[in-house]
Amino acid sequence: MASMPFSASLHACLQPKMIPTSPKWTSIALSIPSIKTSFRSSKSAISQHGFSLQSSTFPGFLLNSRSFSVNARAATEKTIYDFNVKDIDGKDVSLSKFKGKVLLIVNVASKCGLTTGNYSELSHIYEKYKTQGLEILAFPCNQFGGQEPGSNPEIKQFACTRFKAEFPIFDKVDVNGPSTAPVYQFLKSSAGGFLGDLIKWNFEKFLVDKNGKVVERYPPTTSPFQIERI
Repeated sequence: MASMPFSASLHACLQPKMIPTSPKWTSIALSIPSIKTSFRSSKSAISQHGFSLQSSTFPGFLLNSRSFSVNARAATEKTIYDFNVKDIDGKDVSLSKFKGKVLLIVNVASKCGLTTGNYSELSHIYEKYKTQGLEILAFPCNQFGGQEPGSNPEIKQFACTRFKAEFPIFDKVDVNGPSTAPVYQFLKSSAGGFLGDLIKWNFEKFLVDKNGKVVERYPPTTSPFQIERI
């Protein structure tokens, strides 16, 4: 089944309200009190143990629903805040520092055909929404065509100089295989894609709500500007 575009505003992940839609399904609509949001009915069916986010309007940032299965019960018991990672400078970072924020987590690469478009658009979206509760977390990975061969300092200089990236960039990790970083084990087990748990290529994206739960997954070909509906 084809992936649908990014679905709800940042606020769609910020304060869950349960809204009944039919005897079969429940939709999760989320908003924050400071911004008026209008909700439309979701047409997406909710599979068992799945979610459907209702679309909500918000200045320039829309999120349309897509359902997915939560593949591992253990994953649902954890949140993104349970993990520690290293940043691009080698310092330990607890992801609990991002509690209360919506996270867009991306595996990045410097020499991919998707690099320029994704880095430019991620920087644009981050600049636009960082004061409204969005954080973008970038994890360099060299597993796809060897397209992130540089050292951490080289990766940092490339992203911050060429694309003026201000969002957090972390230590290079594996996202597939026996050495998969624990945070990516959690992300993949929470939202399986067409190839199951496999990350398919550079710039696959996960949306994590303010409670640390994965609520959406986007393939590499879904660009940040496709995610944003103006």
